Amino acid sequence: MKKLLLLAASLIFNVGIYAQSLNNPGSNHGNKFEQLGTMITDPNYYRSASGAPGPAYWQQRADYEINAELDEKNLRLNGAETITYYNNSPDPLSYLWVQLDENQNKATSDNKLTQTSKIKEKMTLDDFSDIIGRNDDLGVKIIKITDEKGTPLPYVINNTMLRIDLPLVLKPKEKYKLKISWNYNISDRKIVHGRGGYEYFPQDDNYLFTITQWFPRMAVYSDFQGWQNKQFEGRGEFALVFGNYKVNMTVPADHVVGATGECQNYPQVLSATSLKRWNEAQTAKAPLEIINLNEAKSASAKKSTAKKTWTYVAQNVRDFAWVSSRRLVWDAMAIYIDGKKLWPCRTMAQRLIQYTVGIRPKLWLIL
Repeated sequence: MKKLLLLAASLIFNVGIYAQSLNNPGSNHGNKFEQLGTMITDPNYYRSASGAPGPAYWQQRADYEINAELDEKNLRLNGAETITYYNNSPDPLSYLWVQLDENQNKATSDNKLTQTSKIKEKMTLDDFSDIIGRNDDLGVKIIKITDEKGTPLPYVINNTMLRIDLPLVLKPKEKYKLKISWNYNISDRKIVHGRGGYEYFPQDDNYLFTITQWFPRMAVYSDFQGWQNKQFEGRGEFALVFGNYKVNMTVPADHVVGATGECQNYPQVLSATSLKRWNEAQTAKAPLEIINLNEAKSASAKKSTAKKTWTYVAQNVRDFAWVSSRRLVWDAMAIYIDGKKLWPCRTMAQRLIQYTVGIRPKLWLIL
């Protein structure tokens, strides 16, 4: 009798598990009404049960001043930056974590080591180049890291993450300024893929540079996770710290640059004709060409050897990206809502379009 009761209980239990699995077939335990305590942090002083900020919520902040130079001949980006990091947390910090996203392209990165086979049924020359390592000298090369007075700071690089040890503990409500000099070889987007890199156009021997995930940038330190120091594999993205940016981009003089934020020196980098068009676009109700197709083609044919520096400022943003090329057509117009123009002028709608005959153009929208 006892064995029969145990058998009946076992059957009832297994039937219950089977019923739960039918309700939630994607779960490994079949209960779609389970508590989420292991997935979502319990409510606390920093975050409410809804996930909204609590009364003591905080976020870190990082401001950047970056000087970057695009070496088109050697396909290299050189950079030097000053980071001002604000510790808005209640925790004392003895070290900082910085993301080196470009290191995802190194041959020894987790991104490369976990890739499946690249052998395809039909292989192109670029596919073979990828396999034999035409882009094997990639990744960030750190030249030096110092405090604001130039004193070297000790650091350790772990693939896409960089840990910097501070000489003194950074206390709550304090800020710290550090300087990083670096460079990296820009990757061929057709081979390495990813969001940043260059694209070469043999028909006129020119390049298009899309510069993203490009500078050493602060990792997030949060109340629920502490430091986010997981490896970046290029298959997703991590959150970033809000901050203010001032970025100087030195490029060939006939390049057009589009970037996050507002350009501060159009009179110095635009021709008189383009500057006049830009000023007219401030009140235009239809797109007005700042640089037209014929001008872009002319620049692509002549290739200036001089350089110009474009300066952009962006306030309270998480990231900064830019594009640079001779092969860009640019138009802009003012934004009107209910018949009224939005002010200030940074609310201009702009488009940068890379022209290629017979191929769908690439488009960047800048608001």
